[in-house]
Amino acid sequence: MSLVTTEWLEKNIYKEDIKILDCSWHMPNTKRIGKDEFLKEHIPEAIFFDIDKFSDPLAKFPHTIPSANLFEKLTSELGIKNSDHIIVYDSLGIFSSPRVWWMFNYFGHKKISILDGGLVKWKNENKKIENRPEKKFLKSNFKCITKHEMLVLIDDVKKNINNKKFELVDARSKGRFSGTENEPRPDIKSGSIPKSSNMPWAECIDPVTKCFISKEELKKKFEQININKNSTVVFSCGSGVTACIVAKAFEVIDGKKFSVYDGSWTEWASQ
Repeated sequence: MSLVTTEWLEKNIYKEDIKILDCSWHMPNTKRIGKDEFLKEHIPEAIFFDIDKFSDPLAKFPHTIPSANLFEKLTSELGIKNSDHIIVYDSLGIFSSPRVWWMFNYFGHKKISILDGGLVKWKNENKKIENRPEKKFLKSNFKCITKHEMLVLIDDVKKNINNKKFELVDARSKGRFSGTENEPRPDIKSGSIPKSSNMPWAECIDPVTKCFISKEELKKKFEQININKNSTVVFSCGSGVTACIVAKAFEVIDGKKFSVYDGSWTEWASQ
């Protein structure tokens, strides 16, 4: 159950093994701060998950996935146990929550689901909202079992250009991918990695409900970009966040495994 509905969460929200994470994160050019918005309104029982904090502090690029040791430490501080069923959501519907879903999968967590439609759908249905400080939990002892195959590095992408081993799918907008639209980070030029395909993340989301479009519609989207279905598929974007939306959409179709190029276009263009 990697996607849950608002109805399901409302029924199960107070169960002891449910941990709800508000993973709201916004592009730097929006001037919105996820933690500030969380303190103003969030789903009851939710804990704020800071994507930037859960990043490698020594990395050159934004929110690079941290080491297993750091992830264990920070997750334990939130009181999350390996036995918990984690529900992730964000304030835009489906935007940054799939990134956290991928991170927990990468570190071997077994029960992790995305709230389809996120806070947008929850509020539209007039479900309960809180604005009090997040609930505190006793420190746990979370342990990682890292799935290294879910992560691709820049050297792998470079080798793939001349000796193709996987399909690379970019989740950015068509304009950013083609180089006709500016990147949100002013020091990064737009464009695309050679031999990559483009599947804009926004096309996977219903603009009204903010939920993923149907499985049948997603299947048609992937058929249009003409990738080899029998090949390994790797997803990228600007900095590794929206890549996970399209990766999740890909998994929804038939449960296929995938990888994420974490450095994505920000790293590629910088080099």
